[in-house]
Amino acid sequence: MPDAHLAPLAAMVFSLNGMYLATASEKGTMIRVHLVAQATKSHSFRRGTYPSTIYSLAFSPSVDLPDVLVATSSSGSLHMFFLDASRNARRQANTLFSSVIPGSVTDALDPANHHVIHNVVTADIKSCLAVHSVENSQNSSKFPSLKTVIYIVTHNGYFREYLIGTTKSNESSWLLEREFNLLDAYSGSPKQNELHID
Repeated sequence: MPDAHLAPLAAMVFSLNGMYLATASEKGTMIRVHLVAQATKSHSFRRGTYPSTIYSLAFSPSVDLPDVLVATSSSGSLHMFFLDASRNARRQANTLFSSVIPGSVTDALDPANHHVIHNVVTADIKSCLAVHSVENSQNSSKFPSLKTVIYIVTHNGYFREYLIGTTKSNESSWLLEREFNLLDAYSGSPKQNELHID
């Protein structure tokens, strides 16, 4: 296990192909990604300035598209990070800092790698998430984009499906596709569409 954080670990997950290991500490301000075979850090992403417990981490299942890492935290937000090495290399080559600051550090300072959706779940409610799919798509402005489908299940029984679109120009949009209470669905209650985002 690489020396990932100063504080105790709160969450960790392997990528589907076993190449990456993502970790977050109890402080929750930084999320780090490690190359398993080399036992070295490849990316460091800043989730935020203030501490927040990371409840869940998940990698995308796609092997042909940029790797996506998502996280939920006690703040109630959803964070999405891109591990696009070729894009990062091109961007870093054009910055003054690239010659003096390691790539993993510039990843943390680069907002293009980080997208946030606030109030995805109620703050301090534990949650678990999964990336269902990542696909290339064509939006109305003719710019190529990625369409990411994310499932979130909360400790109090809510299921939510989000569709997140991101373009190469770092524009993003999101849509709540579905939401329902798993406890109501299990009991046969018809109240599937009466839930609201807090």
